[in-house]
Amino acid sequence: MPKASGVVQIAAGVALGAGLAFASKYISKLKPRKPLRVLITGAAGQIGYALAPQVATGNMLGSDQPIILHLLDVEPAKNSLEGLRMELVDGAYPLLEAVHTFTDVAAACKGVDVAVMVGGYPRKAGEERKDVMAKNVSIYQQQASALEANASKNVKVVVVANPANTNALILAENAPSIPRENISCLTRLDHNRALGQISERTGKHVDEVKNVIIWGNHSSTQYPDVNHGTVAGKPIRQAVNDDAWLNGDFITTVQQRGAAIIKARGLSSALSAANAVCNHVRDWVRGTPSGAWTSMGVVSDGSYGVKEGLVYSFPVRCCCGKWTVVQGLAIDAASRERLTATEAELVEERDLALQCLAERK
Repeated sequence: MPKASGVVQIAAGVALGAGLAFASKYISKLKPRKPLRVLITGAAGQIGYALAPQVATGNMLGSDQPIILHLLDVEPAKNSLEGLRMELVDGAYPLLEAVHTFTDVAAACKGVDVAVMVGGYPRKAGEERKDVMAKNVSIYQQQASALEANASKNVKVVVVANPANTNALILAENAPSIPRENISCLTRLDHNRALGQISERTGKHVDEVKNVIIWGNHSSTQYPDVNHGTVAGKPIRQAVNDDAWLNGDFITTVQQRGAAIIKARGLSSALSAANAVCNHVRDWVRGTPSGAWTSMGVVSDGSYGVKEGLVYSFPVRCCCGKWTVVQGLAIDAASRERLTATEAELVEERDLALQCLAERK
């Protein structure tokens, strides 16, 4: 027995040594991931303050992806930007390789792989809609040129600043070398709000709510659609068992949630917006879960009869950095009316934006 035990020990030692040698050889071939550069415009604001640490912790691109942050804002916000940079350094985030601050848009866009466009001109009391649109057209025209000239050739862009769909459209029109499928706007916040409402109504965990849809504009005309969704495997309409609520208060609650949060806390929904940006980019880059979809504002290819070229929110599936619109969903008459209404608003916004562009020439 002692002799046999020695043989076993020797054999085990040889096997272990071989295994360690193989592992060592394999590990030596592994290279650390190249850091990705993430641009946040309007970074000194509320959303930027909430978003930057989420990116640094891996909530956007994964816990294995090193990050270099580019923080951009206007010159008067330079001190606030520096304060944010200092806090990020003090956070000692393992994934954060560097933080750079900018007040020059071209420099900020240099080499970026992901661009989160939070900065924009908000409507103020007494201002006409056209005045606000004209200012945002100017901002997004300039940022489009800077991204096209300086960003990574495969840069992925998500526009957050309102009017988000139309700002994204202007960016796409003025950065023709960036693939149109790489330019999007954020409707994931609305999507998440819809998930949350269904979760609270049914008492089921939000992870059990699947495949709601936000159609159209990130505005009060958007259509939160539950007709194809499920809760714990059951159709949402069956699980909720209250069509009056689903066709009424549910829709208006999601549409007006931003205004309700401003009324409640006196500030906009920065925390949930930052989380939604991370959800949006993460699913886009790393893929949506099997069998599920999300909502993204993307350039329409004519799916579901929506005019080509509009930036419109559709249900999409993502894989390997690409998105595809979910096809073949049945659209009833009531839903079609809502899809058309939000499309009409986007056409109006587009025409106003193009008019502003023409007047600038």
